[in-house]
Amino acid sequence: MPKIVDHELQKEKVAEAAWRVIRKNGMEQASVRNIAEEAGLSVGSMRHYFSSQSELYMYSMKLVSERVNLRIKNIAFTGELLTDIPVLVQQILPLNEETIPEMEVWFAFVVKSMSDPSLAVLRKQVDDDMRQMFVMIIQALTDQNLALPDLDYDIEIERFYALIDGLAIHAVLRPEVLTKEKIESAVNRHLQSICRP
Repeated sequence: MPKIVDHELQKEKVAEAAWRVIRKNGMEQASVRNIAEEAGLSVGSMRHYFSSQSELYMYSMKLVSERVNLRIKNIAFTGELLTDIPVLVQQILPLNEETIPEMEVWFAFVVKSMSDPSLAVLRKQVDDDMRQMFVMIIQALTDQNLALPDLDYDIEIERFYALIDGLAIHAVLRPEVLTKEKIESAVNRHLQSICRP
């Protein structure tokens, strides 16, 4: 009886192999040949799942976004915004064995998207989705009368988003300096600074 192959699962395994190559050797070494070797496949088998390197990159990049969205979807929120918001933003910060690799490869793809138009479209879409999360956070704080009364809504959306982006970048570049505890403390301190005492 022929072996039944779950194509979607196999594509995920290839994408994860791409992540490992990127993390170990950088984006410039993420060739189809190197990724195939890491995945334990022949180059010909790889072509069965992805017709081009760009398609593989797109899928690998989307997989990061999908996994973040799945984690967010599965959060058991308490209903207390000041408790729930830090838990929400932690899903996009490199704080553990799951999120650190995601963030490292995400930034590699962001850099690659500067020269690859197909990746640039996806990066913009994910950026827009992430920004929307901060729109919802600031809106919820305002609606529940938790935000400072003179809060500049538009500026605070950008400031909170920029803080989280900056923390993520610094945590990837200097994990020995920007520890998980410092990141969590910075997020909580920022949240306190935009809310009523």
